[in-house]
Amino acid sequence: MPEEWQRALAVVAHPDDLEYGAAAAIAEWTAKGKEVAYLLVTRGEAGIDTLHPAECARVREAEQRASAGAVGVTDVDFLAHRDGVIEEGPALRRDIAGAIRRLRPDLVLTVNYHETWGGLGSYWNTPDHRAVGRSVLDAVGDAGNRWIFSDQLDEGGLAPWDGVRWVAVAASPHATHATPVGDAATERALASLNEHRAYITALTDEEPEEYARSIVLRGLEWGAARFGGRKAVPFELYDRG
Repeated sequence: MPEEWQRALAVVAHPDDLEYGAAAAIAEWTAKGKEVAYLLVTRGEAGIDTLHPAECARVREAEQRASAGAVGVTDVDFLAHRDGVIEEGPALRRDIAGAIRRLRPDLVLTVNYHETWGGLGSYWNTPDHRAVGRSVLDAVGDAGNRWIFSDQLDEGGLAPWDGVRWVAVAASPHATHATPVGDAATERALASLNEHRAYITALTDEEPEEYARSIVLRGLEWGAARFGGRKAVPFELYDRG
């Protein structure tokens, strides 16, 4: 992965999306003084069957903020799109473009938007992941065009931002680059996923710590197998030149 950037914006559909692998790379980046902000399109309110969506949203937002803090991220924002039924289109692109214009990142990060997970398991990907990932790619271009969502410029005081050099897609089955990860970042990534205790408890009978360790280490080992044997977080990288 390129290192010549200072500010990144990570845009994903749900609380916990980043913690299933990308958080280890984020821990490496923040330890080097790079700035990373999170934008969650939903609050994950449809993610726990035994919790009413309003309560679930409260719990999962709190877990996400604690999770981000474990890897050195304090700027965490949430949009108001509905979990499970995110609609790909201008409304979502507008919200993401607005965040890009406000934060002015060099790198934008999202999570796999392809139909399946490839080497991580050929499971069908969710509609939310597919919609958000594709919209991120489109919104990066929108953010630099003053004639798209121009009300953000006229009324919101934002300026066009065409400074996104790279878009990185975590957990993509078409990975092209990787960020090597050391032991300290691995432990911070484990702590980050562990913060999603309510969600993990609802998801599996495993102890949260054991579940987190198996998920995070499996992802890093998958990266190592593809990128020279060293623990790594793989990304599909788009270079905008």
